[in-house]
Amino acid sequence: MNKKHFILSFMLLLTIGLLAACGTSSEDSSSNDEDNGDTSDFEPYTVEHAMGETTVKEKPEKVVILTNEGTEALLALGVTPVGAVQSWTGDPWYKHISDRMEDVEVVGTESEVNIEKIISLDPDLIIGNKLRQEKIYDQLNEVAPTIFSETLKGEWQDNFKTYAKALNMEAKGEELLTEYNERLNNFADQAGDKLNQEVSVVRFLPDHARIYQKDSFSGVILEQIGFERPESQDVNEFMEKATKERIPAMDGDILFYFTYETGDGAATELAEEWMNDPLFQNLEVVQEGNVHEVSDAIWNTAGGYIAANEMVDDLEEIIINQ
Repeated sequence: MNKKHFILSFMLLLTIGLLAACGTSSEDSSSNDEDNGDTSDFEPYTVEHAMGETTVKEKPEKVVILTNEGTEALLALGVTPVGAVQSWTGDPWYKHISDRMEDVEVVGTESEVNIEKIISLDPDLIIGNKLRQEKIYDQLNEVAPTIFSETLKGEWQDNFKTYAKALNMEAKGEELLTEYNERLNNFADQAGDKLNQEVSVVRFLPDHARIYQKDSFSGVILEQIGFERPESQDVNEFMEKATKERIPAMDGDILFYFTYETGDGAATELAEEWMNDPLFQNLEVVQEGNVHEVSDAIWNTAGGYIAANEMVDDLEEIIINQ
């Protein structure tokens, strides 16, 4: 090989090497951009909520949620919190969400939040509720940006929207609510004349019974679907704490009842006592055999998006498909 050919070959090999190096560098850069895309594209956002305005300056990766309904909202939106308040019943979570909460830490209850535990989780966003946690808002806000819904009530969809905004997932939240509301409309179409039934809702606790009205979690859902309610329950109130003399007010065309059982058997015992009472046994709905036991968590206590859909599952099975 002469000198000229040697130089040309050397330059060709050098060029190929440089191109290969550039290609590797470009691929590495592309891979890094893809891995960090969510973070690099993040823009701070501000949320108006029950305690004022809060700006979230970093993408929420570790979220702590302080209400049961909020836990359901996060799960529905595809977000698993690092910490959540314990379910009112369950050990520590309701059965219908426990399989999604395997690695979630308990941070107290809605009424007694464990702030030290929250600090140990080093969250970048805390979501709670003014009615439950107003007194500790400032403490929480020192730990991480904190956003509160206003209150806890039967109309849970307002709070769901707040939780979605807190996560900067407002569009996804609206999509889920649209799907849910369309489901209720479809249910009403399928039910047809069955909506004319008066639906009674009763709850048994360890020391008393309650008759649930239109502003309860289940009451809001029944009203939105279009069911009739017995006269005593067709009022814009949450519930009536009942004595046995009020058992006749529990009558209807169909009766759903649930029991707030904490594990000592007291609520179950009270339910049996009331349901064996002659006044209860003489109800037309009992005589017709149209009394149905349902889950307290799903029909009342959990109060969120997942429970609402599972309540509709119950209604489909018992009313549409019976």
